[in-house]
Amino acid sequence: MEKKVPLRQCLGCREMKPKNELIRAVKSPEGDVSLDFSFKAPGRGAYICHDINCLKRVVKTNALKRVFKINISDEILDELKNKLENKESIYGS
Repeated sequence: MEKKVPLRQCLGCREMKPKNELIRAVKSPEGDVSLDFSFKAPGRGAYICHDINCLKRVVKTNALKRVFKINISDEILDELKNKLENKESIYGS
């Protein structure tokens, strides 16, 4: 029996994709927003595709701000943008 792959919805394109193919932003219980590459950080998570167009859509529509109900720092958005533009491996491999 195969293990079920959890699906999550991208905030940009609104498509359901396997969780491990997305980037997770997390709002900690203290209210800090960061990127979570381990998918294990505690707090409210939101997912974005590895597509610069999805990130542009998220920024344009303030989707992260709405989901987390707080302002998102430019540092977080810049970090996401850099990861997508440079097509770095964000998982350390």
